[in-house]
Amino acid sequence: MLKTKFHATDDQFVFERTQDISAIIEQNKALYNATDERERWGEWTRYAQLPYAVIDDLNNQGIMRGFAIVDEKKFRAWMNDPENRHFRTRPGKV
Repeated sequence: MLKTKFHATDDQFVFERTQDISAIIEQNKALYNATDERERWGEWTRYAQLPYAVIDDLNNQGIMRGFAIVDEKKFRAWMNDPENRHFRTRPGKV
């Protein structure tokens, strides 16, 4: 669940959005480990599961609009970045 907190100071407003993603990460690890890397990629192959907080960040970067990918090249680069591997549900390059 995405949680939003609002903080106000004398001259600024701050919105803080947080999400517990530990369950998503654990499920992604299990799916990743259960998939054979040699398995063929199909049209509907699931290769990632992203939490809402990450989707918000990708929207802010212009990579996604809503739940749709608008910049395929940047999305693939983001998915193949080793720092984002915990969102992958299967081995291989996107």
